[in-house]
Amino acid sequence: MGGLSTGEQLAIFIPLAILEFGLLAWALVDLSRRDVVRGGSRLLWVLIIVLFNLLGPILYLTWGRNT
Repeated sequence: MGGLSTGEQLAIFIPLAILEFGLLAWALVDLSRRDVVRGGSRLLWVLIIVLFNLLGPILYLTWGRNT
């Protein structure tokens, strides 16, 4: 981050990291509590959630849950 000071970089990074880990935890806990998910494969959803950092949990929470 070129012209940003360390403090400014942390001010951007810390909220994004909290958001990412919060969504990750929420998605994994929700997945563990559901009997049925879209696509049928819970293992596939775990991989998507974990491997596609911010996008994976968002995809699961918006599309993967079978409400």
